[in-house]
Amino acid sequence: MLITTTDPQPKLNSVKPGMITLSDLKAGESARVISLNGGRGFVSRMAALGFTPGAEVTVIQNSGWGPIIASVRDTRVALGRHEGQRTIVRTGTA
Repeated sequence: MLITTTDPQPKLNSVKPGMITLSDLKAGESARVISLNGGRGFVSRMAALGFTPGAEVTVIQNSGWGPIIASVRDTRVALGRHEGQRTIVRTGTA
């Protein structure tokens, strides 16, 4: 399920228990994409990069500031921190 809103920041209560944002993952951690919080342009761009619901993502680099380097569908992608905050993921098996 893709969530499209005009609100660029997910509200704290919009992230359900067991789900976190991509920017919360540390280097080496993996998760599955659950949803994308943003407008059509954001959702379309992320889908073109391979970030679709169910896709497994592994964080390669996340220093807490600057870009997040992630691996999705055997491709390394650099995302802005804001994009990572709008990408909801679930860790572990679901």
